[in-house]
Amino acid sequence: MVGRISGIRRIVLALALLPVLSACENTATAYMVEGSQHALVLVREQKFFWDDELKQSLIASRLPHCQKRVSIHSSSTTLVEMRVYEAGDRLWALHQGNRWYLASTEQCRVQDWDNATGQPPGRLVGSFVLKEGAPTFVAAPADGG
Repeated sequence: MVGRISGIRRIVLALALLPVLSACENTATAYMVEGSQHALVLVREQKFFWDDELKQSLIASRLPHCQKRVSIHSSSTTLVEMRVYEAGDRLWALHQGNRWYLASTEQCRVQDWDNATGQPPGRLVGSFVLKEGAPTFVAAPADGG
């Protein structure tokens, strides 16, 4: 009988922890440049539900030539929109809040960018945003609007 009560306690404890554990985020969403082999991927990870910030990384990927994951600045638990702009051949500028990044899929590099003018270097291709509660890449309208 004691073993049965102990088993019931474990089940109740596990069920009680589900809402706490489900508050954590571990997501990845991609801007597919040329199919699944050429992409920029935004990864967001929250280790503990009580953390106010999420760790973020960008993955520059152009398989089979390169793939590299680089940590970028943390963000709030609510995704701050990250806009993606063309900045050259296999080069993109990403803007999130007051931060800018450059991502190259030629050299598979991601770095902070001190964009002194604050102006985008090229055409907006889309944004990483929350859509129906999940991080998603939404392409910009073809007309550039």
